Amino acid sequence: MTTDNDVRVIEAGTAPVRFARGWHCLGLAADFRDGKPHEIEAFGTKLVVFQGEDDGELHVLNAYCPHMGGNLAHGTVKGDTVACPFHDWRWSGDGKCAAIPYARRVPPRARTRTWHAMERNRQLFVWHDPEGNPPRPEEDIPEIAGIHGSDEERAQWSDWQWNTITIDANCREIVDNVVDMAHFYYIHYSFPVYFKNIFDGHVATQHMRSEPRPDIDLGSLSSGAIRSDASYFGPSYMIDWLYTEVAPGAEMESILINCHYPVGPDRFVLQYGAMVKKLPGMSDTEAAEAARLTSEGLAVGFEQDVEIWKNKTRIDNPLLTEEDGPVYQLRRWYEQFYVDAADVKDEMVRRFEFEIDTRRANENWRAEAEANMALRAAAQPTEGDGA
Repeated sequence: MTTDNDVRVIEAGTAPVRFARGWHCLGLAADFRDGKPHEIEAFGTKLVVFQGEDDGELHVLNAYCPHMGGNLAHGTVKGDTVACPFHDWRWSGDGKCAAIPYARRVPPRARTRTWHAMERNRQLFVWHDPEGNPPRPEEDIPEIAGIHGSDEERAQWSDWQWNTITIDANCREIVDNVVDMAHFYYIHYSFPVYFKNIFDGHVATQHMRSEPRPDIDLGSLSSGAIRSDASYFGPSYMIDWLYTEVAPGAEMESILINCHYPVGPDRFVLQYGAMVKKLPGMSDTEAAEAARLTSEGLAVGFEQDVEIWKNKTRIDNPLLTEEDGPVYQLRRWYEQFYVDAADVKDEMVRRFEFEIDTRRANENWRAEAEANMALRAAAQPTEGDGA
């Protein structure tokens, strides 16, 4: 028999009740521009997103009316206000009650919480800070040139192909993937031949070069060698600049978004999408189809991740080898978003670089893939065997 003194005991801990400070993407901005209020469950509460009829701006407020608790997301947009379905109290984008049709006056303290909102990359973001501080300019979301560039630049790119899924896990599970080199072979069916992480300030970057596994048939989602440069800008929004070999000497450039916002401590909404740069001679329709296939590839990969997250336990003390990457350093970087701004330590934001030596892992993986293909070939019927 073994005892707890002989084995590594998993420390599961509990997910933090506090939600991360930073910009969080709620989805494509166009999806909120239909003249209706939209309910978003996030940060342990509910928000309402609506577009003003006159100012054309997207506004984000607390969803519950301070009057009697009605849900504004079930109300109606009237002018530049959202009207509560319970008593028609009307709330403007700045959080002030603009009108109460049946009352002589609006109470002086009739205000609700308004959230800092921003449109960027054709997406809607809200700023969350447990201390109530305004957005930090140094933690801004970068503009993607294919969207915010010149007319000529924008014309070279497809529109977004976008997907959303709700996952019963803590947000840290998906952020851990930034350093997890080995799971790309087992979960995403590729050989990560180069893998490096850089953490600097509020940005965590993964540089990877990979090749597809020959023993796994992904059909139309299969691709050639890939260069991937992916960065989290803050706790929840990743931009991945992806270059896929489509022919010898020819690459297709894509931009992938991987973002999430917390619903509660153990639930988050994952959103991901792709846009593709047109190859010479590629039509808008062909570019849209390429973006769709790229997005489908993302969906397959995330479905595989989700299956793992659904069945694993939280682990605060993972048992690691050097090929597992800088998991603890990544979590130290991630912690900066869960403490007060005054408590952010230098070790959380100081530049850190780590490159994994992938040679041994790939030697073993390639041998395994070749063995898999040999077994598959041996199982195939040969001509004249009556099969």
